Amino acid sequence: MIPTPDDVWRAAERIKGIAQTTPLLNSPVLDEMSGCTLFAKAENLQVTGSFKIRGAGNRLVQLSAEQRKTGVVAFSSGNHAQGVARAARHVNCPAVIVMPSDAPQVKIEGVRRDGADIVLYDRNAQSREEIAANLVEMRGAVLVPSYDDPNIVAGQGTTGLEMVQQARALQTTFEHVIVCAGGGGLGSGMSLAFEAIMPGTELWTAEPEGHDDWARSLNNKTLLANPPGTRSICDAILTPQPGNIPFEIARSRFAGGLVVSDEQVKWAMQVAFSHLKLVLEPGGAVALAAALYALPDHMRGSTVGITLSGGNVDPQLFADCLLA
Repeated sequence: MIPTPDDVWRAAERIKGIAQTTPLLNSPVLDEMSGCTLFAKAENLQVTGSFKIRGAGNRLVQLSAEQRKTGVVAFSSGNHAQGVARAARHVNCPAVIVMPSDAPQVKIEGVRRDGADIVLYDRNAQSREEIAANLVEMRGAVLVPSYDDPNIVAGQGTTGLEMVQQARALQTTFEHVIVCAGGGGLGSGMSLAFEAIMPGTELWTAEPEGHDDWARSLNNKTLLANPPGTRSICDAILTPQPGNIPFEIARSRFAGGLVVSDEQVKWAMQVAFSHLKLVLEPGGAVALAAALYALPDHMRGSTVGITLSGGNVDPQLFADCLLA
């Protein structure tokens, strides 16, 4: 099932009390650096430190009483894991999260704090999908995907709904919006909100080099995967390829994709810390990096919205990025 704008509206009602409204920030320094009027949606300040609680909350509040007894299973490198763990605690159901053994420690600790069980795996030798499927069968649990699910997409789309409402309160309109992209649940959900109430906005994905599957897929109008083994510091958005549901939504709604280097992501993290006083994880800084270092010429002088999608970064990595 492909979600609609109405599903985003309903999700916004369901997640009240689970997710919070995050600020839309502007800095004259960033305007000057980017050559546009830049507004940043600070989802790194969201509950659990990323937008993922929105989709997880929308999915889990709809569980039946029986499903809440048997619980849920999810697989994630961290942000979706934390979102599911927190939403499961909110609805009082057990959760098991399959996480790579090299996931950032801060994300593993966040999942444990919310009471979820963790199953670690070797991402180079084991299949998280197979592990999760076995757990679902053994426990009679519900699988909660990180992006290829209509309720997850609708929940993430509430980020875009808030952005539009906040822009209107400021009496401004976005000409472009750049979204950090992994599986695509955030961007595709946001596109539903923008299409309904700010339809003139062009949406763009932002990705690290080597993981530009969205840019290539949008350009070729077909799903394309990343080469296996390609790495980046942007752990939160290193998905093999765009999700089927997100791509079906986004293929006709996105203008294209922007690509940045890991070095540019580190510089963006420095800029966010210095001028917005915000802590971003690498994957959460990709849209800012694109606005600062990869903005197409035709966007110069326009009003641009970006997502700062997460702030769950290990202290040592953050320190290394600030000193890069």
